[in-house]
Amino acid sequence: MGRSAGTRTSGIRSALANEHTAVPSARRLVLLRHAKAEPPTTADDSLRPLALRGREQAGKVGAALAAAGLVPDLVLVSSALRTRQTWDLASGSFGGTRGGGPGVAVTVSDELYQANVRDVLALLADVHDDVRTVLVVGHEPTMAAAASFLAGPGSDDASLAQVRVGVPTATYSVLEAPLELRWASWSRSSATLTQVARPS
Repeated sequence: MGRSAGTRTSGIRSALANEHTAVPSARRLVLLRHAKAEPPTTADDSLRPLALRGREQAGKVGAALAAAGLVPDLVLVSSALRTRQTWDLASGSFGGTRGGGPGVAVTVSDELYQANVRDVLALLADVHDDVRTVLVVGHEPTMAAAASFLAGPGSDDASLAQVRVGVPTATYSVLEAPLELRWASWSRSSATLTQVARPS
């Protein structure tokens, strides 16, 4: 899918830490595969909506992230309908309104729709260093592959085994790195994969 002008917006460059949560002591990257979508048809794949089960999953993911204190400062969302719907339904758990509240910057990206790991890293490289927690809402196999690529020493063994084989819908991986490691410097084995979770 071709890159569109304006995909990387000022939201990436200038998003500030969320005012409503404690400032984390590490950089955190949450890689979320979209919730369950309707089966493929002959229509444009990017227009596939969430299934009823997926809508339920998305709400539970938002609640789980909020409960874990994983409230994003910046959200990068694939432009596909199913990823946008996943964020829309999950975001109600952050600040009580859809969209995540006033402290959350959101960028919808065409690049994430058919992204590979290199594309994800390129988007991260544009993130301002004031941002502590980034949520990426994307697709398989890239979400799991990116988690596997970034996971370094000290990563949780079970989580690492999971991302190496792929993750199901509505599953998120959490990676952490010291604040001294700028987003532009995230690379192979530079972060710690702390968990992979899928709310039931």
